[in-house]
Amino acid sequence: MASKTSRAPKGPSFRCSECGWTAAKWVGRCGECQAWGTLEETGVVASARTTAAATVASPALPITEVDATQAAYRSTGVGELDRVLGGGLVPGAVVLLAGEPGVGKSTLLLDVAARAAREGMRVLYVTGEESAAQVKLRAERIGALAPTLFLAAENDLSMALGQVDATQPDLLIVDSVQTLSSAEVDGTAGGVSQVREVAATLINTAKARNIATLLVGHVTKDGSVAGPRLLEHLVDVVCQFDGDRHSRLRLLRAIKNRYGPTDEVGCFDLTEDGIEGLADPSGLFVTRTKDPVPGTCVTVTVEGRRPLVAEVQALLDEAAGGQPRRATSGLDASRTAMVLAVLSSRAGLNLSRQDTYVATVGGVKLSEPAVDLAAALAIASAQLNRPISTGIVAFGEVGLAGEVRRVHDINRRITEAERLGFRGAVVPASPQGPGKVPNGFRVKEVSTLLEALEAVFPPDAPDGGRRYGAPRPQQHPAGAGERAPGGAPWREKGSPEPLPFRTPRND
Repeated sequence: MASKTSRAPKGPSFRCSECGWTAAKWVGRCGECQAWGTLEETGVVASARTTAAATVASPALPITEVDATQAAYRSTGVGELDRVLGGGLVPGAVVLLAGEPGVGKSTLLLDVAARAAREGMRVLYVTGEESAAQVKLRAERIGALAPTLFLAAENDLSMALGQVDATQPDLLIVDSVQTLSSAEVDGTAGGVSQVREVAATLINTAKARNIATLLVGHVTKDGSVAGPRLLEHLVDVVCQFDGDRHSRLRLLRAIKNRYGPTDEVGCFDLTEDGIEGLADPSGLFVTRTKDPVPGTCVTVTVEGRRPLVAEVQALLDEAAGGQPRRATSGLDASRTAMVLAVLSSRAGLNLSRQDTYVATVGGVKLSEPAVDLAAALAIASAQLNRPISTGIVAFGEVGLAGEVRRVHDINRRITEAERLGFRGAVVPASPQGPGKVPNGFRVKEVSTLLEALEAVFPPDAPDGGRRYGAPRPQQHPAGAGERAPGGAPWREKGSPEPLPFRTPRND
């Protein structure tokens, strides 16, 4: 016996056209998304009174008796996508893939569809933005043809559901959720009401028939997923696909994932012949130069379980006006401003009259606090016009008191740096030390930012290094097992003597 619902009208209601927030009376500003003038009258507010059903279709089971094999991962055939999803697609799971126009969302999903079809799965690709012939032309160009890959060009939700009934797919791809519309709901395709109805219907179909579903979503100009916020709550996984339009590199991140991690990053190379996963992308984020250049420092960041070697670059210039400019690209602007303040207050670097530009190489976005030390050293290198020795990496979180805090996975970062040919690292000091260090790899442990600066740019170096405005710590002779000037001794496997940095002259 079905549940009974009675509704009593209570007067007109108003709905925000941007996010779907409702209110009993009109207000000038939306209480959810804070947009002005977006509330529109939608009719009446109905109070629902739902009673319990007399019988249920699927009775509740003890959790020990639930069959977990129905939710086992199944590989998509694309290793980088599997990494972000946590192992692959789960039957019945709904994945929302959002990204800017032209970033490669459709190309990636068409490649996934072809690989799944070659593995014996029945795949239905529903496109509302292109015709079936246009999709086939792209499939031929990237080599994504398979006999069990079915194409359907539909804009009506009921017709798309009819295609699902006819093909009985194991994998459903909808490109995109904003192009489908339902005749049962008022509004045009892409509106709040339509997106909510389309998403809810597709999710119910996926759960009821145990179909893995991939939805393409549009984004707004600020990079967030377009449509009601409810869309992100309904789906199981939300992935952001982004990249520089002038670069072939594309990065895939999981913003929400009910079945796996949300800190993994997938790297792809988008070319004319299709899209290819990059299992080892570290070389893309480092500049290869013959001679060291002031204002650059290499760091090692960890995205999920993957260490990535990336380069931070800084440029200082005399400010034209009274207020210096602070610009960042690929780094968090607030953390960069904090690093500048610590350099000025704790290390005595005068940056108050200089424009500061800090960026990453290759379009990679670095949000981990471990990048602070590399950003600080790059800025100091630009200020002093002294390059950092090639073959050196630095990582560590910088605190407001000028301390360098310990970060996780130090040994993994050191191993990745040594694998790519680096020969030394500046790391946060710890009582246990840096752990196992590869043969011939030098490690300099520092406790403060001043120690790191004096290790990389020795004030008594033969290249005319300048002393910092902040007072230097008391120095002691550096013998075996003793602390070197400005911090902990260098540690090199098989050599008990400390190995100080020596910066080449900058003529």
